Amino acid sequence: MTESIDGEPISGVQHVIAAGPYRAVVTEAGAGLRELERDGLPLVLSFDADEPIQVSFGQLLIPWPNRIDRGRYAYDGRIHQLDLSEPKNECAIHGLVRSSPWTLVEREPHRVRLAHRLMGRAGYPFRLDLEADYALDAERGLTVRLSARNVGTRTAPYGHGAHPYLTVGEPIDDCAVTVTADRWLPVDERLIPSGPAVDVTGTPYDLRNGRRLGGQVIDNAFTGLRRDAAGRAWVRLTGGGRTTALWADAAHPWLEVVTADAAPGDRRRRGLGAEPMTCPPNAFATGIDVIHLRPGAHHTGSWGIMAE
Repeated sequence: MTESIDGEPISGVQHVIAAGPYRAVVTEAGAGLRELERDGLPLVLSFDADEPIQVSFGQLLIPWPNRIDRGRYAYDGRIHQLDLSEPKNECAIHGLVRSSPWTLVEREPHRVRLAHRLMGRAGYPFRLDLEADYALDAERGLTVRLSARNVGTRTAPYGHGAHPYLTVGEPIDDCAVTVTADRWLPVDERLIPSGPAVDVTGTPYDLRNGRRLGGQVIDNAFTGLRRDAAGRAWVRLTGGGRTTALWADAAHPWLEVVTADAAPGDRRRRGLGAEPMTCPPNAFATGIDVIHLRPGAHHTGSWGIMAE
């Protein structure tokens, strides 16, 4: 006889919100975006609530996005060493809160707000209070607002990002990709920036006017973002008669674009990572666009996803 035990999925409480044709699921673990759909069609690659997250599906990247070379950086006259959370490339990657429990603060049918108390630790001896606010609108789709307040005693280096994979339900090789960016950031074999951002003109990274992706592999940051009248930069994935679009506000001068080559199983190259970021890879080491969050100071930024 097999004993049946009711339990909780490894990503914790599942917060379901909806508005008009849109529906989303946000997890207690990491305040991640597990599902987003419109009229029952997925807009992001999803994962099962009881499935270990791979390739950062839907995760929030705080207090830094992307990689820190060998996890080592200097700040305010001190050297800090982070755990190498990506041993393959000898890097600390994507911050400290991706699997941490986030507490429910406010809930409405179309909206959920979660909070996390980030305590200081070796490599990041700073104290932040974080919030993630997910809201759906029947016309405008999903808006995510990320906030951080320094409640500690010393100025903290800070950056944030997010890691959704856009999808239209088709292999991305057959899709057109648009990224409204004038410069891209070359990287070395360990995916650490190998120099400054360069002009996309005449390169395979010129996606400003939209073009079929084909078999191109991308894992690079883009900047020099062209913005619309509302101050938003865009990434669009178009195929199969559908377009899924991500926007990022002016708090995010960088967008990382990742073809889902490492996604597991049948999700490989079925999505395009579109990551709004406040700073580029290795920012804590280089200082580029790092936010210096003084005690008592607050930072916020917004991004969103919609079907067009």
